[in-house]
Amino acid sequence: MEFTHLDAGGMIRMVDVSSKPPTRREAAASGWITMNPETIRLLAEAAIPKGNVLAAAKIAGIQAAKQASSLIPMCHQLNLSWVDISFKVGTERIGITATVRTRESTGVEMEALTAVSVAALTIYDMCKAVDKEMEIGGIRLEMKSGGKQHAGDGYRPKCSVLVMSDTISSCKGTDRSGALLKEGLEAAGCSVGEVTVVPDDPGRISTTIDALIGADTELIVTSGGTGLGPRDITIETLLPRFTRRLNGVEQALFQWGQGKVRSAMLSRLAAGMIGDTMVICLPGSSGAATDALEVLVPGIFHAFAMIRGEGHGA
Repeated sequence: MEFTHLDAGGMIRMVDVSSKPPTRREAAASGWITMNPETIRLLAEAAIPKGNVLAAAKIAGIQAAKQASSLIPMCHQLNLSWVDISFKVGTERIGITATVRTRESTGVEMEALTAVSVAALTIYDMCKAVDKEMEIGGIRLEMKSGGKQHAGDGYRPKCSVLVMSDTISSCKGTDRSGALLKEGLEAAGCSVGEVTVVPDDPGRISTTIDALIGADTELIVTSGGTGLGPRDITIETLLPRFTRRLNGVEQALFQWGQGKVRSAMLSRLAAGMIGDTMVICLPGSSGAATDALEVLVPGIFHAFAMIRGEGHGA
């Protein structure tokens, strides 16, 4: 059998998660350690010379979860909200389960796996004086939740993207924000028509919005016209038409944008309902489009089950 030599000194890098909003994330991992029945008996009777084996293993596992980034080079350092280690003692095996939770921008799979591994090693260390045949194995990820995977394959609305720009509509500039919004929504599983571009004109904006609503569009995302310039009239045009204001959506977008760019405080973005159609008005930059997708997708899709009367748990 031939083996290929791989150079361990090649390019490695930590994944940049700074663009991902913090969400509640959880992971669970499991594993086991086998030992002689006599060792199990001694453990149950608290007769192991080094002391309470499972108590020490639990503390070690929790500490290991908190130190995963120190042990694994490309693992992110996270603030953990909760760690728990549980044991299932059999006649020849101890099962180990670790559950870890956080509210961060990346998952806690490695923390859970590290916790199980170190808890098993601690049991091994404390019992090795009385048992030379122990074996650790079966370490695996049992579940993870949070992040974009948490959205599943739920309902996706019919979407349209509307760009307001005198420059782009007169072919003196190139649209980037609208294209990014279309690409991001389609990647999330939404049906999105062609990006519509209109000048910063109240009449054209209103007419186009009416046409999109008439075509049964459920989510309209607009780009441009939310600043302080004399031609920034998107908010003045659409805000009076909102039948409901979506303050929570606005706040989430504001907070995320201001956390990255201080000038985001000058934006007058807005979100609301016009009848049964959701309208989200964003600044016209490509950065604003990217930020909005990070905040809105996939959480915003839950709103459409509520609009259809399916309740909060749909």
